[in-house]
Amino acid sequence: MNELLENWEEKAQEKQKQNKQYLQKLQSKRGRGVEKLLPDLHEEAFSNIDCLQCANCCKTISPRFKPPDIKRIAKYLGMKEAAVIDQYLLMDKEGDYVTKSSPCPFLDSDNYCSIYPARPGDCENYPYTDSYHFFKRPNITYLNSTICPAVYFVLEKLKKELPL
Repeated sequence: MNELLENWEEKAQEKQKQNKQYLQKLQSKRGRGVEKLLPDLHEEAFSNIDCLQCANCCKTISPRFKPPDIKRIAKYLGMKEAAVIDQYLLMDKEGDYVTKSSPCPFLDSDNYCSIYPARPGDCENYPYTDSYHFFKRPNITYLNSTICPAVYFVLEKLKKELPL
């Protein structure tokens, strides 16, 4: 395992304030070329991290289930859309469908997703370490750095490459 990732959860908690400030500064400076660095940092992170060993995202947070996601999942499961909603989802205060419980009801005991081919778009794109969302949403990114080792890894590498 990469040295940067040793005790990453503890380090991420300790650096929350610092990371939030860094991301806010980065956002205010219009990314400072971050978008060009993200694909390589993303690849490096995932060459060191196996999501199936972690699955913190599936265990702790819920994606948003948009209507096309629900339709796709219902078809994949051979269920009606209303049945998927009734059995697995609820509407949050922002008006988005999210899972009724954590961990995600589609997460199997081996950390595989039972609906992987039909998973929600939020799951497919998470943890956003290779897209502009990484610095466009600083509050979400710094929170994700305490959930996902890849986000923590990319953020720490970025702070070394682009000190502010």
